Amino acid sequence: MAIESDTSRQTSIRVGVLGAANIVKEALLRPSARVEGIEVVAIAARDPERAARYAARHGIGKVHASYSSLLDDRDIDAVYIPLPSALHAQWMTAALEAGKHILCEKPFTSNAAAAEEVASAAATSSVVLMEAYHSHYHPLRQRLHDIIESGELGDIWSATAIACAPIPPGKDIRWNFELGGGGLLDLGYYPLRLLRDLFGEVTGMTATAKTRGEIDACLEAQLTHAGGVRSTLLSSIWSRKLLASRLEVQGSQGRMRVGTPTHPQLGGRIRIDGIRGSRVERPVRRSTFDYQLEAFRDAIRGGAVQTGAREAVAQLRTIDALYQAAGLSTRPSSPARAHT
Repeated sequence: MAIESDTSRQTSIRVGVLGAANIVKEALLRPSARVEGIEVVAIAARDPERAARYAARHGIGKVHASYSSLLDDRDIDAVYIPLPSALHAQWMTAALEAGKHILCEKPFTSNAAAAEEVASAAATSSVVLMEAYHSHYHPLRQRLHDIIESGELGDIWSATAIACAPIPPGKDIRWNFELGGGGLLDLGYYPLRLLRDLFGEVTGMTATAKTRGEIDACLEAQLTHAGGVRSTLLSSIWSRKLLASRLEVQGSQGRMRVGTPTHPQLGGRIRIDGIRGSRVERPVRRSTFDYQLEAFRDAIRGGAVQTGAREAVAQLRTIDALYQAAGLSTRPSSPARAHT
């Protein structure tokens, strides 16, 4: 009978979870079962009974009565933060002070000012601080860069990136302005980040939004990037275009269309039509969340952080500017009530 060595257990990174959000299962629990060196050992939630039920259902060994209690636990090396975005700055700062490595769900914070404050605090810390922008870590991202840089499409004229999903108005936190809700901060985060990654920083923009109260149910923007490429961004959590996720890039010698670029494990593909003919590439179906968790583990072990505070600040400055261009307010840095 094989016996697990003490050395193996000692080298595992022990992760605690702040919040029993739906994303925890897909982004952390399932990947941790497939990725070597990660062990989810504890959870806390605003409702301790909910945390206890969640822990029992998913085999998490320890339940803490509060987020602060979990951060005080010396047996925890790192924390995963899936809380509403308006709570991210508060609890990332607390985790930094507690000396815990941090994997925080995107968006990093609810606005650029809060992101800058966290980045400043992280600059003097030795812990790893990583935004969970999982799409970045899939090989598809590098493949798109390679195709564009190869010149196969010729000079790039324009691009369009779309992310739409039906999230009916109601109690979902994405409809809560105080907690950092809104379509751009949620689904729109993906296509905006993809466009910025591929074509550079945004130097000009116009934007319009359809709103429900203070929440952007749908936002469309025309962007100009540093290299001169013009792009269109569309994000929606409730509009006539119910479900869509794609990227299109038009060049002087061809067009590239990418299905589900943010979650290629769901069957995404690349189709190129150009002067050399047409072809289809199918990205590897391994989960973006597996790649992300490996990257977090490797960063803690001494590797580089690819989606850190600096990249998040740049993204959130662009989001704040888009809200302003659309005549909307930026999201609050924190909710009125404290969350412990």
